[in-house]
Amino acid sequence: MDYIEQNLITGETVRYRTRLHWIVLLWPCGFGALVGLMGLGLLSGGLFAKNGGEFVVSGLAVAFIGAGLCGLGWLFRSSAEFAITNKRVILKRGILKRRTAEMFLNKIESIGVDQSLVGRMLGYGIITVRGTGGTFEPFDTVSHPLEFRRQVQEQIDRGAKSASAASV
Repeated sequence: MDYIEQNLITGETVRYRTRLHWIVLLWPCGFGALVGLMGLGLLSGGLFAKNGGEFVVSGLAVAFIGAGLCGLGWLFRSSAEFAITNKRVILKRGILKRRTAEMFLNKIESIGVDQSLVGRMLGYGIITVRGTGGTFEPFDTVSHPLEFRRQVQEQIDRGAKSASAASV
């Protein structure tokens, strides 16, 4: 069970989810692939050498390190959760060191989206949630940030409409 599901309050349902963009895997998996190829080179060299047992062991170790780098990138990406419920915005990153921001919809002043040119082309950016009282929470490399902002605005609008209908 993930962080968001564990921390829902009574009557709260998830309306929209997103995650970190795949671009966060580019460096760890690219470097991991490079290291892994070096390990495979050592491994193949050791297999064809007369006394290449040390190269085989070294090649396996280096290839394992390359795979571990890719695994760490995947773990970093999968540890981030971003959701909008009918009551709150929930943002969470990290496994060992966790950073969260949970803000009720009626306490949100604005949602900012910053995107570079590459971010606009690939569909990622920085989401900044600004709450009442000066709260400022930026989260970077979020996938589909404009859709996230639109979903927050829709949930705030639904809450405002239901509050005005209840007061009539």
